[in-house]
Amino acid sequence: MSRPNRLDPVLIQAVIAGALSFAHLHDIAEAAGQHDWKAWAYPVSVDLLLVAAWRRMRALRAANRSARAAWTWFVIALTASLGANIATAGLLDINAVPTWLRILVAGWPALAFLGGTLLAHTPTAAPEPAAEPAPAPEGPPVSEPSPHVTVERAPDPAPELLASAPAPQPVSSPPVPPALLAHARRVADTHHAATGSPIDAATLRTRLGVPPALADVIAAQLT
Repeated sequence: MSRPNRLDPVLIQAVIAGALSFAHLHDIAEAAGQHDWKAWAYPVSVDLLLVAAWRRMRALRAANRSARAAWTWFVIALTASLGANIATAGLLDINAVPTWLRILVAGWPALAFLGGTLLAHTPTAAPEPAAEPAPAPEGPPVSEPSPHVTVERAPDPAPELLASAPAPQPVSSPPVPPALLAHARRVADTHHAATGSPIDAATLRTRLGVPPALADVIAAQLT
């Protein structure tokens, strides 16, 4: 079963209060020299600024941000609405509006435009904090230890290998042909008969015309 629609008393009270405030603002604007549609635009401007400031103030408080600017514009709009309601209660002569009130009414559009612009461009979300660089560690820099390099030494040869190594062979003397040896002996005998001393290797090499090594071998065999 559907529930019957019931009128909310709070909503009815809000509509009545808004209509009365709207009419009072219209009367003050018209008495201050604003006629036709201009007089009707003033109540709309005041009430819109009041609602916008209230909503912005709640959004800033929900985001844990300062709502001082929004609260200031809310007080300004509330003062304009409340002042118009009080002025129409017989405290102000509608037929002879003072000059200062005419100035306030004429300057209200610029003031309301400034307030609405500032409220619309006020960021609600808090800016993200910039990431701070990590602090450098205090104290002298610690140098990294150098890697330890191990050089392996080649093992010494075993004594068995040294003992089994072949001994160096003596260089064999070049063979002397028998005919050359016989000729060398005759040359040596002739030299000995002429000089009285045995022939040396240098003289023998000169007489025979042989290499020094071969001359030494022949001289050794002649002795």
